[in-house]
Amino acid sequence: MSKLTPVLSAHWDDKDSFTIAGYSRHGGYSSFKKALAMEPDAVIQIVKDSGLRGRGGAGFPTGTKWGFIPQGDNREHYFVVNADESEPGTCKDTPLLMANPHVLIEGIIIGSYAVRANHAFIYIRGEVSHVVRRLLQAIEDAYKAGFLGKNILGTGFNLELTLHIGAGAYICGEETALLDSLEGFRGQPRLRPPFPAIAGLYARPTVVNNVESVASVPAIIEKGAEWFSSMGSEKSKGFTLYSLSGHVKNPGQFEAPLGITLRELIDLAGGIRNGNKLKFWTPGGSSTPILTSEHLDIPLDYESVDAAGSMLGTKALQIFDETTCILRAVLRWTEFYKHESCGKCTPCREGTWWLVQMLGNLENGVGTEEDLAKLLDICENIGGRSFCALADGAIAPIISSLKYFRDDYLAHFKNGGCPIDPVASTLFVSAKVGA
Repeated sequence: MSKLTPVLSAHWDDKDSFTIAGYSRHGGYSSFKKALAMEPDAVIQIVKDSGLRGRGGAGFPTGTKWGFIPQGDNREHYFVVNADESEPGTCKDTPLLMANPHVLIEGIIIGSYAVRANHAFIYIRGEVSHVVRRLLQAIEDAYKAGFLGKNILGTGFNLELTLHIGAGAYICGEETALLDSLEGFRGQPRLRPPFPAIAGLYARPTVVNNVESVASVPAIIEKGAEWFSSMGSEKSKGFTLYSLSGHVKNPGQFEAPLGITLRELIDLAGGIRNGNKLKFWTPGGSSTPILTSEHLDIPLDYESVDAAGSMLGTKALQIFDETTCILRAVLRWTEFYKHESCGKCTPCREGTWWLVQMLGNLENGVGTEEDLAKLLDICENIGGRSFCALADGAIAPIISSLKYFRDDYLAHFKNGGCPIDPVASTLFVSAKVGA
């Protein structure tokens, strides 16, 4: 298996990679022309056969999701792209959109045609204004080229594409909260069923896909399902973007087949900083249970990471070395989830508040070992009791950190506070710079 397989990132270093001319020079906008000459169901079948799974976290088969949209119902269908990248540690969609927004637009055209949608939306975070400007220009250029709008290239297919700028709520990364926000309501998760494939945007059948999932489609149409499925592992096919951040010498995006190991990625990133040792890491952002150096050689695919007790999620690999206080890291993540809870579900709204209070006391050395049992009891009463996965994500790092680093928690009691020198921990870099 080749360690790196640049497909989406193949031309990111071109000075004009983000322009329609730069994208077209490398065969861009040829795949959608091929797709529009096929039957929509045939396009869906190719995506199914490829084994492409959603790259936004859950890993649900993309072609199957498209196939859920009812056909011949004489109703409007919508195609929605979730670009609300907000999971702590996740940083793949933003560089993809900056370097090559047109691959997403081409994927949207193909996906919309496949599910018989004539209106597509990109929902993006308002904070990334530089990406918004780039996408707006790319959409304008695609309209001018005749790739969007009425009767695209004389095929009779119509598609309008709207870029919707959100207000920066983490909860709007959840697909039903995103749809509520698109409709102008407060972003809060919906009760399911009905699922978006039946009653999504404006109560019409809707597909919601992640940026990377949609951007992978043009290459599949161009090179075939067999080509895509030849990469990756048995049940996790293809290539993906791994975001490596934290305590490595050269953090960044690494596009590789599913099934590569963290040890291989860390080697590609130059190793752990300052010759330190790996302490813990997240395979898919802060809402996935943490893993340790014991898991360096597990294949980074959906099944293997799940078997190790975590989730591959968004492939946001946050690396923490031995200088990091696990309790302090978990506290900061929990503060984030407390702040971002939409407040709709009582266990999540109240539970995350109590988790922050308890973790804050524990981090300062206040409490006893019995408080650790109480902390787990609160987690148990939060998990699985909310409309969306935010509550489950909030408790994942707490439960997993107690599983692997219980002694670190106890050391805070014995020391009367954090035993790790704050000057040595990068979690305090911003504080030192501002001092």
